[in-house]
Amino acid sequence: MNTILEQPIWTPSPDRIKNSNMTAFINQVSQRYNRQFNTYAQLHQWSVNHSKEFWQEIWREGNFLASQVGSQILIEGDSIEKAQWFPDYKLNFAQNLLRYQNDHMALISRTELGQKRTLTYQQLYQQVAQLAAAMRELGIKSQDRVVGFLPNILETVVAMLATTSIGAIWSSCSPDFGLNGIVDRFEQINPSLLFTTDGYFYKGKPLNSLEKIAAITDKLINSKKIIVIPFVKETPDISPLKNSLLYPDFLISQNTPQLEFEQLPFNHPVYIMYSSGTTGKPKCIVHGAGGTLLQHSKELKLHTDLKPEDKIFYYTTCGWMMWNWVVSSLMIGATVILYDGSPFYPGVDSLFNLIDEEEVSIFGTSAKYIATLEKENLKPKQTHHLKDLKTILSTGSPLSDESFEYVYREIKEDVCLSSISGGTDIISCFALGNPNLPVYRGELQCIGLGLAVDIFDEEGNPLRGEKGELVCKRPFPCRPVSFWNDINGQKFHHAYFSKFNSVWNHGDYAEIREHKTHWGLIIYGRSDAVLNPGGVRIGTAEIYNQVNPLEEVKDSVVVGQNWQDDVRVILFVVLQEGLSLDEGLKNKIKTTIRNNTTPRHVPAKIIQVLDIPRTINGKISEITVRNVIHGETVKNKEALANPQALDYFQDLEDLKS
Repeated sequence: MNTILEQPIWTPSPDRIKNSNMTAFINQVSQRYNRQFNTYAQLHQWSVNHSKEFWQEIWREGNFLASQVGSQILIEGDSIEKAQWFPDYKLNFAQNLLRYQNDHMALISRTELGQKRTLTYQQLYQQVAQLAAAMRELGIKSQDRVVGFLPNILETVVAMLATTSIGAIWSSCSPDFGLNGIVDRFEQINPSLLFTTDGYFYKGKPLNSLEKIAAITDKLINSKKIIVIPFVKETPDISPLKNSLLYPDFLISQNTPQLEFEQLPFNHPVYIMYSSGTTGKPKCIVHGAGGTLLQHSKELKLHTDLKPEDKIFYYTTCGWMMWNWVVSSLMIGATVILYDGSPFYPGVDSLFNLIDEEEVSIFGTSAKYIATLEKENLKPKQTHHLKDLKTILSTGSPLSDESFEYVYREIKEDVCLSSISGGTDIISCFALGNPNLPVYRGELQCIGLGLAVDIFDEEGNPLRGEKGELVCKRPFPCRPVSFWNDINGQKFHHAYFSKFNSVWNHGDYAEIREHKTHWGLIIYGRSDAVLNPGGVRIGTAEIYNQVNPLEEVKDSVVVGQNWQDDVRVILFVVLQEGLSLDEGLKNKIKTTIRNNTTPRHVPAKIIQVLDIPRTINGKISEITVRNVIHGETVKNKEALANPQALDYFQDLEDLKS
């Protein structure tokens, strides 16, 4: 592999490196194991080759609370699937997030309407204790499923912590899910208790949640109660909702009861997450407590450089794994900013107003959000102070070169811009940021410590300096426990381990880039969406990175169409208001793609549409578009935020010639 000679777009200062958590960890490991790590690559290699020692060091460094510890760190078994981490340990997930009972601010909840509520760590502990006592009184116990159909507010965090303190399993959907989307998720796991609000706000409008809940209650046959949290109205009418109770009435009214933390095996189930469900019913992915704690601690403390004095804000709903990830910041003692509503209401700069007002130091968002800011010509560097902002995180899709440049040109020069990637499957990241490393355009800074990430070709051979399948070759603690109701584990095996023998196949099309001190990573899109004209594999992000920055283009989706025993590239574009796709613009798009990539990347057809289907979490649904243009049935439209957009791709004359 050739070393990349491109100059970084940002380099950390010596003081930042000196004072980072990563540097402290390196010094700690160097001293304990009598080793010298001159580069991140050396540290990463040690963390993979000595995984037991590394993860034991993460355990020590995290000061985790456990009622029982053992001498074994890892029982490898005969494959990654069979590996067991910390088999003799017992702990509780919520206890580790609630270890600080002080007056430091734990949660700040903001809404698009300007409402603000807060909880200190002491207040959070007390509220969790009250709710957990009420849940125990109702009969909720370990292994029960408790679900939330909730906006991103204080009570959502309280409900999750109360649930996991008991040893029950938490699962949530955001209130913008459609009826079938809710049923497809919650019905599969048969919850014992459901939390909802009476509604939520989006773009200044109140929206009703109780109508949806009323429509699905018959499907949730095991639910003991529906708890309604007043949010839109102070005293909502819940009389039409069977077996329901208002949140204040549900809480134990006596003085704060003793909070009991059930002590359970290291990787007892803590979360059930869901795949997107665009090709059928969503997979219910079960994550374990211990693996989630270790991985989130490593990522937040070392890779994100989160400290107790930081305020971290990730724009997310409760239906996206980034909510679970950012809430784990409580174990560090930091302040978590919760926000519910549109990121662009009442203005396109709303989130930057919040960043200034709350003195946010770490801000997380999506690549789509950053691209939209650039399209809107927003220049926060000129209009906002952003004096505390030290890190910007981006995920959801690959961040384009142009977006990297935009951040440093128009938002802030001295900021660590970390594009991060992993997903719901591991409730964390395979590649992410590093406060000690430079930032290069289009790249994720590094592969996560302790993760044996590699790139394979279709036959399972390692690739260097080439694009291929992103895999993980050795056991890692945050691997999911199982799929729910997958009795013999066949669905789980097929999803991750069937392509390459005993190797985790993540489903991303990627490339490792070598630098002098570390390896970066570029994600080119999902493997199942890869284009294959003439047998040449092209990641969809390679085309988006050329098309989306064009001023005329608002959005785009690219897919492969089966054509004359081959595949041809079809590009659909949404243009800025008032524009039409003429030959001049088509030629501009094609020339831009050809000049910056290869002739193989140039679409055979470019077609204007009015909208592009996205999942509820904002990701382009390329597979759905591909199915529609081939006349195939879309199995689960409820997984889409805007299923009506599919109409623009039906039976197109342009695709018949």
